Parts: sequence; structure tokens; C-alpha cells
Amino acid sequence: MEYLEFELPIKELEEKYQQTITLGEESDVDVSATIKQIEKKLKETRKDIYANLTAWQRVQMSRHPSRPYTLDYIKAICGDTWLELHGDRNVKDDKAMIGGLGKIGDQSFMFIGQQKGFNTKTRQYRNFGMANPEGYRKALRLMKSAEKFGVPVVALIDTPGAYPGLEAEERGQGEAIARNILEMTRLKVPIIVMIIGEGASGGALGIGVGDKVVMLENTWYSVISPESCSSILWRSWEYKERAADALKLTSTDMKKLNLVDEILKEPEGGAHKDRETTFKSVSECILRYYAELKDLSPKDLVEQRMDKYANMGVYKG
Repeated sequence: MEYLEFELPIKELEEKYQQTITLGEESDVDVSATIKQIEKKLKETRKDIYANLTAWQRVQMSRHPSRPYTLDYIKAICGDTWLELHGDRNVKDDKAMIGGLGKIGDQSFMFIGQQKGFNTKTRQYRNFGMANPEGYRKALRLMKSAEKFGVPVVALIDTPGAYPGLEAEERGQGEAIARNILEMTRLKVPIIVMIIGEGASGGALGIGVGDKVVMLENTWYSVISPESCSSILWRSWEYKERAADALKLTSTDMKKLNLVDEILKEPEGGAHKDRETTFKSVSECILRYYAELKDLSPKDLVEQRMDKYANMGVYKG
């Protein structure tokens, strides 16, 4: 188990707990009272730490190396029904953006999302979850196919941003993202967006327009990452915690500003602490919102989506 810096008090208590149990097993000493004491302290420490996370700590939680990624969710939710589809029919297949068909129960969905790697080799293979223009064009191709066959779309967002390399700019990164935003606003099937990790910049927005947008509790959604914001404003990454607070990027901030529809609670300690519960709640959330949207006509669906985004940022004095 990997621990973040602010989780170290929990790590110390867990190690102490294990040592006490081992001591009790290897000797005749009665350690039951000590175990109870440590258990109580551990419970209180966990509650205290996870109930009072700062914006920067939530950013760290969203990047936890043990946190489930897009494919983990899809495979857990869809099982054997998952069929991945490849390529943008223009340049190549972008490994940072995945998409395909899968079923939850008897209902088919078109799943789209950024995929990160879990070790050095897979991180390079997936380009750290940063899609090129062909990734966004692949996503659009799949969304258009879903529209053609009346299949609802589920977008799973987890990216530090769209790839900012020279070759990406040459192939029209900005145009690809802008085209996706335009096409998603008028797609004639339900779109459910789930932010499962990092939701950074246009990289997230490129597949982020939906009828319902849901954030998991320990995720963030912003125009820029705290580190980049800090380096622009203060010419240093040292102020990333201050930037995270100022950006109002947590799920609570986003809900308060009516930019997302729901915050999905995570197990104590984050999604990675109890993956099965997290997968179940995401699956149930998708089905719940699909049940709300499925009976709307394409015209009403698009109108409702347009109104939702047109009303964002409107100030009523």
C-alpha cells in the first residue's frame, strides 16, 4: 500500500497495529487492550484526515498511483461485454484515448475516456493519459456511431491535459477539441460524463460536455493544474497549494458553482481503498441518470443540454 505525505500518521498507526498483533501471536502477552486502543486511535485519525482534506490534498488523491483508471472501471462494470474500438480513420490509434461498446445489464453504452498507465512502460504507451488530436477525433467518430445507432454515451475523464507537443499542434489539437465540444452539444443521444481522476483544461473538456456531469469526491476539474497555475503566476511550483485553493477546483467547489450535477461519495481513504464499492456506485449512477434521460426526444435532449451550458456563469444580482 502506498501512502501520500498527509497519510503518514495513518501509516505509522497501521504499522504499530501490525507489530502489536505479531507480538501477541509470538508471545504469551495479552495485547487485546492495546489493540483496541490503537484501533480507536486509527479510526479517529482516518476520520480527522479524510474529513478535512485541502484542495491540494484532493489533487494528490486524484493522482494516487493505486487509484483505478478508466479501463478498470469499464472492465469491472461491463465485464465480458466490453469491445474496444480503435483508430480515428485518419492518422492512427491514440492509446491515451480509449473507446468502445459495453453493456451494463441489458443496456449498451458507448464508453470513451482517457487511459493512464500504472508503471513506466504503460505510462509511456498511454502517453500519461494525454491525448493527441487523433484521440479526440477517435472519440468523436465513436460518439457519431453511437448517435447513428441510438446508443447512449458515457465519458470517463482522467487526464492531466491534452498533449501539448509540437506534432499535436501541427495536427490541429485546438481544432479537434473545439470540434468535439461543438458536436457534443448537439449529439442526439444521452451523454453522461464522469470525472474519475484529474479533469484538466481542454483535455478534459474535449470529451466533457454532457447532459449529466458527475464528479467523484476526490477528483478535480479546472482550466489549469495547480502546478502550471503556480508557475505562471509565481514563476515557481512552490505555490501549488495556494493555487489549488484559489482555482476552486474540488468537487465541492464545482457543485457549489452548479458546474456539475452530483458528487459521488468515495470510500473512506479514496476510490482505491475499496474498488468494488466505487465501481458499483459509478455503475448505479450511470443507470440512474440514463433512466432519467432515455425517454426524452432528441430535440428536448439537445435543448436541455444547450440550456444547461448557456446558464453556466450567469450572475443574478
